[in-house]
Amino acid sequence: MALWGDTKLFFCILFITCCCTGCTSAFHLRDRWDRLQKAVTLAQVPSDCCLSVKDKRIDTGLFADYRHQIGGQGCAIDATILVTRRGRKLCAPANEPWVHKVMTHVDRLKSDCQKNNYMGRRCNGIAKKL
Repeated sequence: MALWGDTKLFFCILFITCCCTGCTSAFHLRDRWDRLQKAVTLAQVPSDCCLSVKDKRIDTGLFADYRHQIGGQGCAIDATILVTRRGRKLCAPANEPWVHKVMTHVDRLKSDCQKNNYMGRRCNGIAKKL
């Protein structure tokens, strides 16, 4: 009987020790997970990158938005991503004069559409500023 009593006592102490250390470990893991989620949320991770650019001039009226891609910040090359009114993304060289004209046109279009409360055919496909 004494042997079983000692074994039960040993396993009870072992179980309590595991539960107590497991609980504190779970709290530490939860804290680490929360910090990791915040870090990933705050990081600016590009959703996709241009692998090459095409220097083909396209009518400025097709575009509704643009964004810059900087080489060395998650992507391999510098580029300007031009977004059409239908949501297609085209990769263009960052420093070409025609690309700067498109960006100027898009900025002016966004400003005009904001003033007109995004009404009219010109504002189709233009995203509202938040």
